Amino acid sequence: MTSVPDDSPPLIGEDDRETAVRRLQKAYSEELISHAELDERLHQALTARAHGELVSALASLPEEDPGTTSVIAAAGGRIRRRGAWRVPRILKIESAYGTVRLDLSRAIIDHPVVDIELQLGTGGARITVPRDAVVDVEGVRTEWKDLRYKAPLRSRPGAPRIRLSGTMGFGRLRIRHARR
Repeated sequence: MTSVPDDSPPLIGEDDRETAVRRLQKAYSEELISHAELDERLHQALTARAHGELVSALASLPEEDPGTTSVIAAAGGRIRRRGAWRVPRILKIESAYGTVRLDLSRAIIDHPVVDIELQLGTGGARITVPRDAVVDVEGVRTEWKDLRYKAPLRSRPGAPRIRLSGTMGFGRLRIRHARR
């Protein structure tokens, strides 16, 4: 049995590839690169396997605006967001004691990918996502209780992608899809 060396370059995901293609198309529309250069760089981005190959396809392009990063913090008590609120590209939730209730079902989601980072001590979190959202919970570590999430059978193309990460101390994380 052979083992994979730890120093192998990290592979890129489809989100990174889509972001690179979007940046290249934007650079072309702003006349920062020629049509021939667009073709060459798109080929490089679409065939890239490692992060370094993708970075070289985007060399000399202006940095992409990562969107807004918001931090919601509370030492104790409840953190609640619901209704038609605008979801930032990166949302950090920090709470030592208390509960977190995020309802994204009617929220305004401007970004194809939203990263939610949880840093919770004691207390649970309940997150309601849009019905067709794709949810990635691989980055969440729970200390005491388990994670409750049942992925839907299918989602539509172009649906928002919600990536969760962080640490849950002594509380349960429940994620559900909106019914409507």
